[in-house]
Amino acid sequence: MTSSETRILKGPVGLAALLLLIGAVSVFAQGEPPLDTPEESTLTLWRLIMQGGVTMIPLAALSIAGVTLAVLNFLALKEDKLLRPDLVGNLRVHLANRDVDGAIRICDNQPGVLPAVVRAGMERITGDALRVDDIREAMEEAGTEQMVSYMRPINYLSVIGSVSPMVGLLGTVSGMIKAFRNISLGGMGKPEVLAANIGEALVTTATGLIIAIPAMIFYFYFKGSFMKTMAHMGRMTGNLLNNLRTGELSAADAAAAAPPAAPAAPEQGV
Repeated sequence: MTSSETRILKGPVGLAALLLLIGAVSVFAQGEPPLDTPEESTLTLWRLIMQGGVTMIPLAALSIAGVTLAVLNFLALKEDKLLRPDLVGNLRVHLANRDVDGAIRICDNQPGVLPAVVRAGMERITGDALRVDDIREAMEEAGTEQMVSYMRPINYLSVIGSVSPMVGLLGTVSGMIKAFRNISLGGMGKPEVLAANIGEALVTTATGLIIAIPAMIFYFYFKGSFMKTMAHMGRMTGNLLNNLRTGELSAADAAAAAPPAAPAAPEQGV
């Protein structure tokens, strides 16, 4: 994963954490509205959001972060982009011919998990000694490093799915505290004031759940898809190691690596 992608992935989550801290401090510091404030009868989406109070600010940041992470994960975790099947045929030929430098050149500056893992294994070869166990160990280490790197933005979705209901619960507690405070100030005779406080509690709870449920769905989807890709990569690296160990190509590999036959020239009429 490139450094620019890492910065993009970290940005929304860092913003969400900052706004969450600001919102938590501000919930109990904000002033109370006067008891005789008239309420509008028409409930619009904007008024519903405003009814949630300051807690909606960190919830909005979490929702933006969740959407951003879902889009970036969808673009970054495509199997063809990670495993680079377009490079596998040439890699098999070079490894079967024990051309380690050629295999490294193919993997140089190529994005994806497979090129990084294969390059790490080839760099473990020293001199003329060919220790397949050492190469396999280097590939496993590189695979673990790549998996941690790509799982980080996926795990951020799990964090958003866990934190959002808690932030909504914070707004619920804040709204109920205001409702009881208004009751103590004689607000029992003005149900519209209590309704506003209870509405704040319910809106923040619902918003937190609306953010959390899709975030957890995307988390499990991307995690399952990525683990399947990593399992496929393990089989591919095993086949590449077998080509290096035996110095031969299987019949299927040789057929795939062979250039297409030229079309036969048409017969000339007499």
